Amino acid sequence: MLGERIRITRQQAFFTQEDFANELHVALSTVNRWELNKVKPNMKAMKAIKEFCEKNHLDYKKLENEWLGIKE
Repeated sequence: MLGERIRITRQQAFFTQEDFANELHVALSTVNRWELNKVKPNMKAMKAIKEFCEKNHLDYKKLENEWLGIKE
């Protein structure tokens, strides 16, 4: 699920939810809702997550596929 992928990506960079939220310029509650699959990140958030992944040398493709609903 997308929320799980976001959580794993965040943890791979050793970021807390709060640090991740600050990095992406979103509220802590937003990150929490993403990780619990209560809401899906919008396009602007996905661009920020992509930049985060690139900056931290993390795989973004699986996140993108999950967001787009593409099965692997």
